[in-house]
Amino acid sequence: MSVVIRSLLFALFQVLVTPPFAILALLSFPFRPFVRYRLVTGWTRLVMAGAEKICGIRYRVLGAERIPAPPFIVLSKHQSAWETFAFQMIFPPQTWVVKRELLWVPFFGWGLAMLSPIAIDRGAGARALRQLVDQGRDRLARGLCIVMFPEGTRTPPGTRRPYQAGGAWLATQTATPVIPVAHNAGTLWRRKAFIKHPGLITVSVGAPIDPQGLTHQELNRQVENWIETEMQRLEDRAAATG
Repeated sequence: MSVVIRSLLFALFQVLVTPPFAILALLSFPFRPFVRYRLVTGWTRLVMAGAEKICGIRYRVLGAERIPAPPFIVLSKHQSAWETFAFQMIFPPQTWVVKRELLWVPFFGWGLAMLSPIAIDRGAGARALRQLVDQGRDRLARGLCIVMFPEGTRTPPGTRRPYQAGGAWLATQTATPVIPVAHNAGTLWRRKAFIKHPGLITVSVGAPIDPQGLTHQELNRQVENWIETEMQRLEDRAAATG
């Protein structure tokens, strides 16, 4: 079966399974956050299963033994939509820092709203940082992990953007350990691309970084150095096996 047909079938699969789970997400509102999380992320498990069975996208995790008990903050490379699904299966219950406009998107945004996201007005300047710390402190106190993408947007494989310091700032303000994560999902599931290619995605989890005694700039540099070095290693390994 061709890649185009597989990708079309996967898109149709997502269209079919998303509305029922969006309705389920809304109906889960009276339940506790962790109950809502288990219900809503059933959609994620279906999407990941569809990606594997229909598109042939598999994944492996290097360094899974480094994942500590929650809560912690994940600062990750961002190449595609794939990691937003996969991280829900790799890491403990979590929430994300998102643009508040995403919560208005029919079906997807409704489900996202039930997962206690940290919704930020990115145009608010310093007030956005206060929103991040206030809401982040609340989510961490609930035992949730927080996932953030320091580059701010999806970047194609082999490229990089400046690392924004919001995640490091949150970590230093709340004394929460940071887990750096590198992956190569963009090689199979590209940014805004309809075509999904079969293959194996590697997710590499770094050792926790304790923010104690570090400025947010120092922490951000450590995270960036680890991720970008690990990205190069993943790319070199892929080229060697070729």
